[in-house]
Amino acid sequence: MATRIRIKTPEGDIVVRLYDETPLHRDNFIKLAREGYYDGTLFHRVIPDFMIQGGDPESKGAPQGKRLGTGGPDYTIPAEISVPQLYHKRGALSAARLGDEVNPQRESSGSQFYIVWGQTFGEGELGQMERQMAMQQEQDMFEMVRREHLEEMKTMRRNRDREGLQALQQRIVDEAKERCKAAGPFRFSPQQRETYTTLGGTPHLDGAYTVFGEVEHGLDVVERIQAMDTAPDDRPLRDVTMCVEVL
Repeated sequence: MATRIRIKTPEGDIVVRLYDETPLHRDNFIKLAREGYYDGTLFHRVIPDFMIQGGDPESKGAPQGKRLGTGGPDYTIPAEISVPQLYHKRGALSAARLGDEVNPQRESSGSQFYIVWGQTFGEGELGQMERQMAMQQEQDMFEMVRREHLEEMKTMRRNRDREGLQALQQRIVDEAKERCKAAGPFRFSPQQRETYTTLGGTPHLDGAYTVFGEVEHGLDVVERIQAMDTAPDDRPLRDVTMCVEVL
């Protein structure tokens, strides 16, 4: 039976169902909730028509103006992204993380999460987004293959082996293309297209962040929080605290 979490806020309660398909994130969230880790923390980052983010332990009692968003436990969670039926529809519970430039494995924050609000998109917009994400997929694949050959590249540079380096660079390009061809171009599923054109969400995040749950009750609460007035750092002008419990 799926585990459900209640997030109590001054705006009302949000009940979230955690996915069994993402057991590392599910178990970590349950553990932190039972320890009271989230109690008293804030939804410290709120962007209208996008999402609400919380889970930074440094947000407890934080005065306005304090920089938030870097706190968490001393560990990250391996990405659990390769589950195509879990995507960024409105109400999705997803794990925050550092960017690809410092976190190429896309490991999740040990505690910070966001709940998607997003917006609806037309078919043409989704088509354009698919093309952009396919290009990004190619770039990501090239970077992954390049990292796999990084030590070999360093050795060739130290030995000033220009010919070998040029040959290796071409091999990297060819290998990345082959992997992309084997994976196929990025495409939204019929279910995703239906959801993003009706319910809404943030489709451009699909395949890049781990989705590990969804709101079952309290989307109206998420809507109110994402619409709140915020400071330039996206922190609500009126603190939105939370208390998290396992049901």
